[in-house]
Amino acid sequence: MNDYQTITAADSVSRDGTIKLHDQSGFDGMRAVGQLSASILDALAPLVQPGVTTQEIDDFVFERMKAGGGIPATLGYRGYTKSCCTSINHVVCHGIPDERKLREGDIVNIDVTTILDGWHGDTSRMYWAGDPPIKAKRLCDVTHEAMMLGIGEVKPGARLGDISAAIQKYAEKHRYGVVRDFCGHGLGRLFHDAPEVVHAGRAGTGPELKPGMFFTIEPMINIGRPSVKVLEDGWTAVTRDKKLSAQFEHSVGVTEDGVEIFTKSPAGLDKPPY
Repeated sequence: MNDYQTITAADSVSRDGTIKLHDQSGFDGMRAVGQLSASILDALAPLVQPGVTTQEIDDFVFERMKAGGGIPATLGYRGYTKSCCTSINHVVCHGIPDERKLREGDIVNIDVTTILDGWHGDTSRMYWAGDPPIKAKRLCDVTHEAMMLGIGEVKPGARLGDISAAIQKYAEKHRYGVVRDFCGHGLGRLFHDAPEVVHAGRAGTGPELKPGMFFTIEPMINIGRPSVKVLEDGWTAVTRDKKLSAQFEHSVGVTEDGVEIFTKSPAGLDKPPY
């Protein structure tokens, strides 16, 4: 069972299992970093085309973060050597940028986390390289809608399980598999913190949502079964049946009467086509 800890910008924080409740300065910090991360994803839209390498995407992300006064949270994190994650087709999450070129019809999730003034803005979107198959487009649409339905459950007095149940119900209605091996997480001045935000579960269960909580909602939805495996590089997670996977992610905060999405696209580029 999680305890709650009310903190201010002046307090030191650690990953101690408590759910942090932030004041107005925390909301200000998360708005600023969230919009920087979202603007980077906006700027990527024209770059993601067949023939572009995922390393070129990573280089672009690094330069845009630097230009915005931020740094990439992933660079050097637990030995990770890149500024973002690029997960193509049946890669569920944590794909490592390299010299691979995107091909016509690929779908790719690009996941960025910027650190700005000590705050973490974590967000991801799906992109299309050229014109993907209809089944891939539909998967992206359903995954985005599932995330938004989960976000719609966020308000004081609700439970984390309400988010999980909304996502699972919608995805499974479309006969998709909801990945259980990875989840959303608390964040703020820490990259990963309590609580864990799973994307399948029962309504009315889990920790109560309280004003000042910050966390990500980032469902990974598979066309096939929900099972995944991690490759030998220790990072890249793929579907075991090699069927397509999609993911969207927002960083959100619980307000006095609902939810604030910190990483909403400034340009309205919330899902493809862009």
